[in-house]
Amino acid sequence: MIVVTGAAGFIGSCLLAGLKNAGYVDLVAVDDFSNPIKNKNLDGKELTAKVDRKDFFRWIGDNHRFIQFIFHLGARTDTTEFNYQIFQELNVDYSKRVWNLCAEFGLPLVYASSAATYGLGELGFEDNHSVIQNLKPLNPYGESKNEFDQWATDQRTKPFFWSGLKFFNVYGPNEYHKGRMASVILHAFNQITQFGEMKLFRSHNPNYQDGEQLRDFIYVKDVINTCIFLMETRKHSGIYNLGTGQARTFLDLTKATFKAMDKPENISFVDTPADIRDKYQYFTEANMTKLRSIGFTTPFHTLEEGVADYVGKYLLTGKYL
Repeated sequence: MIVVTGAAGFIGSCLLAGLKNAGYVDLVAVDDFSNPIKNKNLDGKELTAKVDRKDFFRWIGDNHRFIQFIFHLGARTDTTEFNYQIFQELNVDYSKRVWNLCAEFGLPLVYASSAATYGLGELGFEDNHSVIQNLKPLNPYGESKNEFDQWATDQRTKPFFWSGLKFFNVYGPNEYHKGRMASVILHAFNQITQFGEMKLFRSHNPNYQDGEQLRDFIYVKDVINTCIFLMETRKHSGIYNLGTGQARTFLDLTKATFKAMDKPENISFVDTPADIRDKYQYFTEANMTKLRSIGFTTPFHTLEEGVADYVGKYLLTGKYL
C-alpha cells in the first residue's frame, strides 16, 4: 500500500491520480473528509481505504506490514492564519508522530515542507540543512514548516529513507476548494471569466514595478513526477527544493492565462491587502541543484506550458485530475 495524507487536498489528490496513472493501484487516502467540496477531488479515484486523520496512527499500527511508502502531505496551509497553536498541532506535532512511526516500522517517508520557510530570502533559496536554523519565515505557517524541518534534521532516529520537499508556488487542477489560498492562475481565470479583466497586487516595494513581483511557479504535474521519482529511487535522504528554478513575474502568469483562455489582455492593479502587506514575498526562486544532483532529470513545464495545460484541460472544462 502507498499512503497519502492530505489526500482530499490539492496536491494530495493529484498525487493519487499520478500514482494510478503510473500503475500503482493499492492506494490509501488519509484526511479529514468533512468538507464535501474538497472531497470532490476524490470522486472516481479507486482507493483501497479511506482513513480519517484522527484514526491514522492506530491504523498504521494495525497495517504497517502492508505499507510500502507514506507521502505525508496533510497540513494546515493557510498563510493568513496567525494562531500558532493550530499549526503546532497539525503541522508539527502530527508530523512528528508520523515520522516516529515511520522510523519505528521501517517505512519510507516523503513529507511536505514549504518555500515559505525562506521568508524574504535573506539567506537565499538553497536547500542546505545547515541554514535551516537561521531561516526567518514571515508567518506562522512558514514557521511551523521550518520548525519541523529543523526537528527532522536533528533526529538521530530517522526513517531509512526520508525526504522533505520545499514546495514553491504550486498550481494546477483540484484546487477549486482553496478559496483565497488558491493559485493566482485560478483567481485570474475566475476574474477574467466573470469580469473580462484581472486585478493584480500593486507593488509596495520600490525595487519592483507593479506586476513584476517574482515567484517560482511550478505545475502540480511536475510535483507528482518528483514524488514518484523519490519513491522509486529511495536514495539520498534529505530536504529538497521543489520549484522550477526559474522565477517569473505575475504579469507573465496573467498574460499566459489570458492567452490560454483566448481573451484580450486587460490587467489593472490594486493595493496588497494590509494584513499580508508586510509579510509579502517579492521574489522566490528555487535552487534546484540538489535535486538534479541525485538523478532527477525530467524537465519541468515552462510557465506557459503549465498554464495552457491547466486552463485548457481543466479550468475551461471543469474537470479534475
